[in-house]
Amino acid sequence: MPSNPRFSSGRERRTPLWLWCAAIVCTIITLAVIIAGIVTFIVYIVIHPRVPYVSVIHAHLDPLRLDYAGVLQIQATIQIRAQNGNEKAHASFSDSNYTLSLNGEDIARLVALPFEVSKNSWVDFNYLVESSPIPLDPEQAENVDMALKHDHITLGLKGSSRVRWRVGRLGSVRFLCHLDCHLHFHPLNGTYIPSRCTSNAK
Repeated sequence: MPSNPRFSSGRERRTPLWLWCAAIVCTIITLAVIIAGIVTFIVYIVIHPRVPYVSVIHAHLDPLRLDYAGVLQIQATIQIRAQNGNEKAHASFSDSNYTLSLNGEDIARLVALPFEVSKNSWVDFNYLVESSPIPLDPEQAENVDMALKHDHITLGLKGSSRVRWRVGRLGSVRFLCHLDCHLHFHPLNGTYIPSRCTSNAK
């Protein structure tokens, strides 16, 4: 027997208008993200931004003064450089605050007022650090005495600076230059033993 023909009743289904609108919006957003990515890449290639940083470039330790009562006094000169390697952007440094320590004990603070570093330039700060009298317990006094005998002493330097700089038309970038390193000296003549002491961006 011949099969019964099927008849469709009702109207054909059509895609809802809101779905078309959603698809158009998603397409526009996707294109905008792609274009923004391309523009960012081109600007990065043209400007080639470099992250500003701070570093210790030189230091000198004056003769240590340790009396019989175990009271220590330290005087040192520490030269910190704020470097901006960008050829097309100034950099602003603020909240510069560093702590100098000996065997984990804070002995002095190094601070600087807000300052600017021009394009592809640097600013040097010569800190003259003079600690207050530091009373040492017998173990700490012995450690300092051993350092003098071995002609090698280590001071800790830890702190940070806030940096703001503008990357072309991409806007301003803010981050923290964090410095955490050890400064090594020959205490008999105060000579600084060069070692890497450069900030990390956070």
